[in-house]
Amino acid sequence: MNNKPESLAAAFIHHLTYERRLSPLTSENYARDIRVLLKHLNTDNLTQVQSANIRQVIAQLHGKGLSGRSLARMLSAWRSFYLYLIRDHQYRHNPCIGLRVPKSPQKLPDALSPDEAVRLLTFRTDHILTFRDSAMFELFYSSGLRLAELAQLKPADINFTEGTIKVLGKGGKTRIVPVGDYAIQALKAWIEQRLQIIKPDVTALFLSQHGDAISVRTISHRLKNRARQQGLNQNVHPHVLRHSFASHLLQSSGDLRAVQEMLGHASITSTQVYTHLDFQHLTKIYDTAHPRAKKRS
Repeated sequence: MNNKPESLAAAFIHHLTYERRLSPLTSENYARDIRVLLKHLNTDNLTQVQSANIRQVIAQLHGKGLSGRSLARMLSAWRSFYLYLIRDHQYRHNPCIGLRVPKSPQKLPDALSPDEAVRLLTFRTDHILTFRDSAMFELFYSSGLRLAELAQLKPADINFTEGTIKVLGKGGKTRIVPVGDYAIQALKAWIEQRLQIIKPDVTALFLSQHGDAISVRTISHRLKNRARQQGLNQNVHPHVLRHSFASHLLQSSGDLRAVQEMLGHASITSTQVYTHLDFQHLTKIYDTAHPRAKKRS
């Protein structure tokens, strides 16, 4: 067997294609990633490659602008290549084991400007579904909810007296977040309207036109269409409103801790959150900082 790197790589791709029966596209992706490795290693003896050499290749590629996701895919392909060499060609170690790639900075969705947010949320409610849409969109922006969080709300989760809502977030953690006056009024109007279409035994706050619980896909579709109707050029999806909520509140208040709590980003449990956080302070920050927390007289 020819032990040159190119021959070993060809044997590996043959193994993927004809023994593991991977698709031609997947095999070609592996082949491309292995070619990148061999080009940067520039060695005739793959048995001499150490983890430090692999790290150097990763650093070089990262310096050229490759994303963390692309590097992770490449490292996985290289690791599989060496596993094959260990199994079929008596190699003794895998220099790719235990290595990690640099993480790419998380790209946040674009935020609306405060004026754009107001434009999006200002429309006439002349049909039962527009009452629903107004309540949903106001609540997204008012309280920074995730799409799944909003979809699973129930009327009992709203405390109209306190102006708050109970949210079931990721990991089954519950948090209480303030709701601005605009959203409160929109919710009251919708709850009155929803009685006309709700089906028996349906407990969801937001309903489809048929009286069932609304789907997350429908929520996203309605928001996107509303943004287009209101003349907003960007692709507005629920997380854009969540990010707009966080950006505008943080810009106005500077209170990162309060914003984190409202978003549900804290790593501690909900009980610990409310043990250590002054909820009155959180509410005060919200009322004074959020553009639609209080109606202007």
